[in-house]
Amino acid sequence: MPLYEYRCHNCGETFEKLVRSSSNNAGIKCPQCASEDVNKAFSTFATSGTSAAGSTRAADCAPGGG
Repeated sequence: MPLYEYRCHNCGETFEKLVRSSSNNAGIKCPQCASEDVNKAFSTFATSGTSAAGSTRAADCAPGGG
């Protein structure tokens, strides 16, 4: 089940919810005010560690490189 981020139009709360289907918001309620007037919010994800650009190990994986 994917994890989606939602924003409540009633109180402005932003929250995450595991949902079975990404097709609609039916049954999704704001945990702050219990409103069903919510929309999916654009969210970003974070990673840890070094980036490929800053790592010399990325070249080790390249074909014929190293």
